[in-house]
This record gives sequence, C-alpha cells and structure tokens, in this order.
Amino acid sequence: MFLKVFRVPSEVETGVVEFGDFRFEPRTRSLFRDGQLVPLGRRGAQLLDAFLRRRGEVLTKAELIEAAWSEAAIEESNLSVQIAGLRKALGTAPDGKDWIATVPRVGYRLAAVDPEPAPRGDVSPLPSLAVLAFDNLGDDPAQQYFADGIVDDLITGLSRFRSFNVVARNSSFAYRGKSVDVRKVARELGVRYVLEGSVRRAGARLRVTAQLIDGEDGAHLWAHTYDGDTADVFDVQDRITESVAGVLEPRIGLAEIARSRRQRPQSLAAYDLYLRAQFALQVMSQDGNARAFRLFSEALALEPDNVIFLSGASEAIQNRISQGFPPYGPNDREICLDLAHRGLRLAGDDATSIALFGTSLVNAKEHELGYATVLRAAALNPNSLMVMLTTGIAHLNCGSLDDARTCFARARTLGPNEQWQRFVLTGMAHIAMIEGACERALDLARQSLSLVQSYGKARWVQIAANSHLGRMDEARRHLAAFRLDSPGVTLRSIREGQPNLDPARMAAILEGLRVAGLPEG
Repeated sequence: MFLKVFRVPSEVETGVVEFGDFRFEPRTRSLFRDGQLVPLGRRGAQLLDAFLRRRGEVLTKAELIEAAWSEAAIEESNLSVQIAGLRKALGTAPDGKDWIATVPRVGYRLAAVDPEPAPRGDVSPLPSLAVLAFDNLGDDPAQQYFADGIVDDLITGLSRFRSFNVVARNSSFAYRGKSVDVRKVARELGVRYVLEGSVRRAGARLRVTAQLIDGEDGAHLWAHTYDGDTADVFDVQDRITESVAGVLEPRIGLAEIARSRRQRPQSLAAYDLYLRAQFALQVMSQDGNARAFRLFSEALALEPDNVIFLSGASEAIQNRISQGFPPYGPNDREICLDLAHRGLRLAGDDATSIALFGTSLVNAKEHELGYATVLRAAALNPNSLMVMLTTGIAHLNCGSLDDARTCFARARTLGPNEQWQRFVLTGMAHIAMIEGACERALDLARQSLSLVQSYGKARWVQIAANSHLGRMDEARRHLAAFRLDSPGVTLRSIREGQPNLDPARMAAILEGLRVAGLPEG
C-alpha cells in the first residue's frame, strides 16, 4: 500500500535526534545540551518535535498550531510567544543566526540539522528551482492570466525532469507583485535557482524575457529575450524550458520536453480559452464555475482529444455537482462520466490528470473505479500536492478517515501558502465534523475561508459547526452570506451531490445547515 510511505513515523521509530550541541529524545520530548537538560515546557517541546520531524522545511503557522495545540483553538500570538521561548532556549546556530528562522507570510523553519547536510546547507541535494510569477508588462491588466498561463506551462514542463526539483506554482506565486531579494526568496523556498521574467503581449506580438539567478549569491546565470507572434507562444515556452534545463543539468535529454509539447493545445484560440477557463475556475463561485465550463467546452470543440481541456471540463462539472449548484442540464453526471472516461483513455501516466479524472468518477458516483483511479495517480506521483489532496478527498468519500487524514497532512507539507490548501483545510474540517469536534472544524473552516471567501464547502462547515455549538446568530449570519454567493443551493441539492459511500459522513453538516435555516428545496 502506497499510504505506508506517507505514514507519519511514531516517536519510537524516529529515535534520538542530534543537532548542533543538542540531543532531543522524542519519546520523552526532552532536550539536552552537553548532557544537561534544557527546560522547554510542553508546548515548546511539541514545537521542536514538529520542526525536527521536517528538518529544514518551512512549517506554516497552522501546522505548528496543530502540532502543539491540536486540542484547542488559540490565537496566533500564543504561537509567537512559544517560538520566542524556544529561540531563547536554543540560542544561536553554528552560523551565528537563530536556529528558528521566520519565513514572512508563511511560518517558521528550523535550520537544516542533518548529520550530513546537503551541499548547499538547507536545500535538496538535487538542483532545485522556483519559477516566480512573470510580470505582465502589457497595457491591459486583465492579460495577467496570459502571463500566469505561460508560467504554469513552464512549471509543468520543467517538473517532468527527474534530475531537479521544481517548487509548486503557488508557493512561488506568493511573491507576486512584491519587490523581493531573490537570495531571500531562494532561502525561504529552499531552492538553489530562481527563474523570473516578464511577458508583454501587444496585439499579435509577444515578448517573453526570462532570467535564471543563482539563489546563493544573486548571480545571473542566464538570461534571454524571446520575440515573436502570439502564435509562437508554445515554441517560446519550449525554448525557455530547454535553456533552463541546460543550465541546471547538461546531461538532461530533451525527450521530456517533446512529450510535454505533444500534450499542448494545437491552436492559440483553444489555448486562450483554456487560460480564461482556468482563471474562472479558481474563483470558486457559481457564476465562475459556469463560465469555466463554457470556456472549456468551447476549447474542446476545437480540440476534442486534448487531455488538459478534458480534465478542466470534468473538474468544473464535478465541482458543480458536489457543491450543489443548479445543474447545467438534466444529464450533468453522464457528461461528467463521459469526460472522465475519454480523458483516462488519453492521459497516459500523467498523475495530475488521472487524479482529476478519478475524482470526477467518484463525484459522478462511479465509486469503485474512481477510487482505484485516484490511488493509481498517488502511486505515480506521491510528491504532487494536487494528487495528495485528491487522494485525501477520495478516502474521505470512499475509504478510511485515517487514510484521508494522512493524505491531507502530506498535502500540507507539499506546498505552504498555496491556493490548494483551502481544499486541504476544508477536508480536514469535514473530518472534524464527522468526529464531533466542532470547535476544531470551525477553526479549520475559518483558515480555509481566509484564503478563498467564496468556497461553499468551507461555508457549510462554518454554518453547521456554529449550529451544533448553539451559536445560532453566527450560523444564520454565515448562511446569509453563503446564499448570496450560491443562490439556488438547497439541502436536497447538497445531499444529492455528495459522493460519500457512507451517508453518515455528511449527516452532521446537513443537520447543522437544516437547523440554521437552509431550505430543503
């Protein structure tokens, strides 16, 4: 079972950890320096244990709160106090800096403490790369979606190479629009190289500028400007990808880029529709969902066998079903199943597409095949945030809650500050509702809604948890906001749209929504 790979090791298994002058014993959560006990307190010891389990990685504030206060909802200031105390207890690292570094807008990181550190101290032994959001230099601010789409495809193409690691899109996109020191970005994301650039699209003309920077000293390793017609966008992407790969690892073959090109849209018109659809899908509103499905459908009319378009269309329609939005038509489930089956015949071993198609099958209530399909995607690429997220959701709908929790925990480690974390947090909130932990569910729902306020499923938890806690004014207030975002959604449409094999897993949410006043429909 692949899940065993991601099972969090027990304290007995992790054994004693030594770093710097310290020795930490996980079973007793005791810290020693040169044989002398260092007093930490329970919360400080729990935080240190969490840091040591993921040495050198960035832990979000939510993850640290979960590690030390899983049984209670607390203010962020409590975490700050405990971090300050832990810093004081540890003192300075061998490099003269604090052992615990603050990562702005994300969380904290303990300096890498492996006995045999990687060549660059706190980065992977493999070359690693972050692709920052490209600046849109065109006259129309709405063209940012075009620049984002080019970067998305660059990340996808570069991620196919096994010889180096590429940071997930939204981790690097967290720096969008900010004036940053590339060396600081590299340290915060734990990468060796940073790719940044700009896109200028004016009429039929296209200019893409890209530069690769050494994250340690800020040196420019490579830079180039590509000019051409907008019809040349795919050739531009390929050339940038090839150039960066050549700098990072001369022995990398170009076969994977050819493979990526084969899955590209064949017309600029279709590609533009795809980018607009992706942009609309991220809004997570009823209207945005409808707009995304229409645009994906138009793209499919131009390229009916394009896997990217098929997965986008199936994602849009399965989201509509599962969120209880009014249907597009009388046969939404049949359309969803058709899109997923067509896509699976063409997806090859693309784990992301397979995971999305499997999720569509589950949401269209073809549970057995959908569940197995998502598990296959997880076996193909266990390091994908999207794949781990969809696997957690599949377990939540069709399998074990413990397995769902494990996959959500894994997903949280794969991409701090990512937009996809809204789904992870909502999945965890759903588990808390099933287990009757309403305060915990409410806290997780709040965290999700702080990322995307219009996400309906997080609203369900927020409304239902307040109902069960007897906070009816709050429940009704959130219900009113939900109904403004999602008109036409009823208890019946939500109930009928859920793919849970066990109806009891939605019982607490549905009952809370009913008590708050959501109409049966």
